[in-house]
Amino acid sequence: MNKKNKPDTRGFVFSTDPNFRFEEERHEAQETLTPAQQKLRIRLDTKQRAGKAVTLVTGFTGTENDLDDLGKKLKNFCGTGGSVKDGEAIIQGDQRDKVLQWLLKNGFVNSKKI
Repeated sequence: MNKKNKPDTRGFVFSTDPNFRFEEERHEAQETLTPAQQKLRIRLDTKQRAGKAVTLVTGFTGTENDLDDLGKKLKNFCGTGGSVKDGEAIIQGDQRDKVLQWLLKNGFVNSKKI
């Protein structure tokens, strides 16, 4: 069966139980920590990217909207593209120094390059 035809991500396709229902996983909304409490890590990555270097910002604790906002501000400051996926902000190119400079200027004092 096609992946896009599956009714959920856990792989259930069919059940003979007439009372079977898919139960939604409940994710509690995580509150965003203040910038001083965030422990962000900045690293360079080239794996599975056809040799292209990207800067990864990991370790963000908070809501998805706040992470999107952080990614947007970092991309704007560096003048490059990027995205936010799987709890990581991805900035195109080797922008580690610029990202660290912006984070320290904006109160993320526990940030460091790896």
